[in-house]
Amino acid sequence: MANPPVTTVATDLDLHGMTCASCAGRVERGLNELPGVHATVNLAVERAHVEHDPAVTVDQLVRAVESAGYQATAVREPGSQEEAAGEPIREPDLRSRLVGSIVLAVPVIVLSMVMAWQFTGWQWLVWALATPIVVWGGYPFHRAALRSARHGTSTMDTLVSLGTLAAYLWSAYAVISNPGPHFHAHVYFEVAAAVTVFLLAGRFAEARAKRSAGAALRALLSLGAKDAVVIRDGAEVQVPAAELHVGDVFVVRPGELVATDGQVVDGNSALDTSAMTGESVPVDVTAGSPVLGGAVNTYGRIRVRATKVGADTQLARMGRLVTDAQNGKASVQRLADRVSAVFVPAVLVIAALTVVGWLLTGAAVSAAFTAAVAVLIIACPCALGLATPTAILVGTGRGAQLGVLIKDPQVLETVTGIDTVVFDKTGTVTTGRMTVGAVETRPGEDADEVLRRAAAVEAASEHPVAAAIVAAARERALGIPEVTEFANRPGFGVTGVVDGVRVNVSREGSIAGIDLLAPAPATPGTGVEVAWGDRVRGVIRLTDVVKPSSAAAIAELKAMGITPVLLTGDNATVARRVAAEIGISSEDVIAGVLPTEKAEAITGLQADGRKVAMVGDGVNDSVALAAADIGMAMGSGADAAIEASDVTLVRGDLRTVPTALRLSARTLRTIRVNLFWAFAYNTAAIPLAALGLLNPMIAGAAMAASSVLVVANSLRLRRFS
Repeated sequence: MANPPVTTVATDLDLHGMTCASCAGRVERGLNELPGVHATVNLAVERAHVEHDPAVTVDQLVRAVESAGYQATAVREPGSQEEAAGEPIREPDLRSRLVGSIVLAVPVIVLSMVMAWQFTGWQWLVWALATPIVVWGGYPFHRAALRSARHGTSTMDTLVSLGTLAAYLWSAYAVISNPGPHFHAHVYFEVAAAVTVFLLAGRFAEARAKRSAGAALRALLSLGAKDAVVIRDGAEVQVPAAELHVGDVFVVRPGELVATDGQVVDGNSALDTSAMTGESVPVDVTAGSPVLGGAVNTYGRIRVRATKVGADTQLARMGRLVTDAQNGKASVQRLADRVSAVFVPAVLVIAALTVVGWLLTGAAVSAAFTAAVAVLIIACPCALGLATPTAILVGTGRGAQLGVLIKDPQVLETVTGIDTVVFDKTGTVTTGRMTVGAVETRPGEDADEVLRRAAAVEAASEHPVAAAIVAAARERALGIPEVTEFANRPGFGVTGVVDGVRVNVSREGSIAGIDLLAPAPATPGTGVEVAWGDRVRGVIRLTDVVKPSSAAAIAELKAMGITPVLLTGDNATVARRVAAEIGISSEDVIAGVLPTEKAEAITGLQADGRKVAMVGDGVNDSVALAAADIGMAMGSGADAAIEASDVTLVRGDLRTVPTALRLSARTLRTIRVNLFWAFAYNTAAIPLAALGLLNPMIAGAAMAASSVLVVANSLRLRRFS
């Protein structure tokens, strides 16, 4: 008899204390050593996804992480309010260390480098100022290096710690051994101070980038209503939305959010669901209509019976999908960390062999130590620490001038090879605001008269469609007449008497009992029929206007060899019209998709071997933005979309999309060149230092030269256009 299938459970762990790819690998190995456990660690969001046998407890998983030298806490149910309010990565500690170190480092560097400003006893002042920089400012690096040492490994933190401590201790020895008023020994306090400051700056920027990963989920769930007015025993009672139960009936007034998924039991209105479904036109609802939690009630008062609450709602499911998509992204290992797997141990071995070699030749201990310090100083990764932060600093600064914000350095590696850019329609390619695109009339009817009478009736309505019609009539200065006997017919439209004639304005095809021989649509879009005298006189077409920059952006992407794709929750007819207007072929249009299906469309393209960038602006795009290889959010869009994305397009101009791709690729090339020269300078000089041909002073100068070259190369990005 076959054994029953083994069931597994999934647990997510928030991790703390990881600083590089080797840290993530050590945590992953520690978890996978447990029986029945399969774990993947994502360094970017500092989280582990663990699939394990039910017999393995969460406490065992946490202890496995702690035994590797790090901390872990179990993540609450993804998509819950508690998860959304989780503690963000702490930055104040790094900020205070960085600011304090900068303040102290300025006089250290100035006094050490400008001999004309040196006075009697200056070395003691520099020593006093450098001590808190190395000990307190560099504490995160020393702590990480010590943790690695306890587990028999080394990281970039190991070199940072040893390099700064070596420079500091050698300089302290030089000050103590030369107590006279005429101090001539060379000290390296400025080396220790500068390395600490630069590395702290990089670590602080990294912490800020990582914090945004969890903010996407918090922004998503913040869209949900916090309170609901529930009908209990015939009375209206306000309760927290979290206390709603299936079957509860609650009231939604104009301008309020629908508290949870449900069904309308009384009243009528139009709900703005663009944040949830991408539908640009508000959806009319009446008794029996389903509604989604998070939708905005635009006008009438409705009562809704809750059908789904808590984690079962559409909004909560989207929250879980964003979490899963972000955790599922490949952990991009930084180039410096990959090289350090070999570089760091090699430098330590060389420094140790240098001491042993010199002592075996009968040299003095001071000579052996001087050579070893020269090795550590020349190998100290000052330029390595500058390679990425300076390129990112200049690249993002230039990007901000061009309307592009690159949020995470790791996304730069993903830019290479992007061959498909998927665009959301509403609010991204289009303005997201309805306007009258055309007034189509029957033969013999006057378009202005049709619009004028429709506007007269709609002027008494609060519906968003009405606002667009009234605005169009006013723009044409048609003179909107008074309406009498106005009536709102839920699910159909509005009616009223204008110029002594009964005028009906309704959704296309919804008027019953009169001649429906309306004109054939010449312009795709949402149709509103205008009828009087038992005849449909014309159809007003409302469209979502395409942004002026959209066509130019698509043309530029095509010139770069990139395929543009339109992805939208709107219907296929509207989507194809917009695609044709901006230059996207009909074969590259994906229409009528829900938020969850948008993510599936992205993964489908990836399964076909494409490398996909997604551009969107709504909450409904946040799942797809997180699933794409690169997510680009419009800066004017929803916070959830911005937080879930890798790149934010500050302006609404779509021409910043190709600009963002080119700038990201250029910045990545700059980082690679920086890393090459950083390693080239250091590794070329290490043999000279080991042989005693490069004293610590020259080693410090060589390291400074590599840093200057790296900064100068990064500054070239300022000329990017």
